[in-house]
Amino acid sequence: MNQSTTRIIDQMAALGQESRFRVFQYLMQEGPDGVAAGHLSDALEIRPSTLSTHLGILSRADLVVSRREGRTLFYSANISGVSTLIEGLVADCCHGHPELCRSLQASSTLDCL
Repeated sequence: MNQSTTRIIDQMAALGQESRFRVFQYLMQEGPDGVAAGHLSDALEIRPSTLSTHLGILSRADLVVSRREGRTLFYSANISGVSTLIEGLVADCCHGHPELCRSLQASSTLDCL
């Protein structure tokens, strides 16, 4: 198995748990400015310690990034990592004819950020 395949499997595994998927969805909706960890915990009703674990898994899967402003951590979706996941999923589309998947790429909103 090559490195990009392993990465895609890790990313899908990270998203394969309901709470992590909810966190990821929320961060995708919030956009590039992200959300303070405390706000995220309150909004999704996830205990801070549990949320920290989920964010760590999503970060290691390259789906979430964080930044510090003073004492506050802000989290946002890593659009680059998400793009890599989607590109990896459609790279071998239709027996080596990725052009057949253009409708997937055309309907993608990843460039909205």
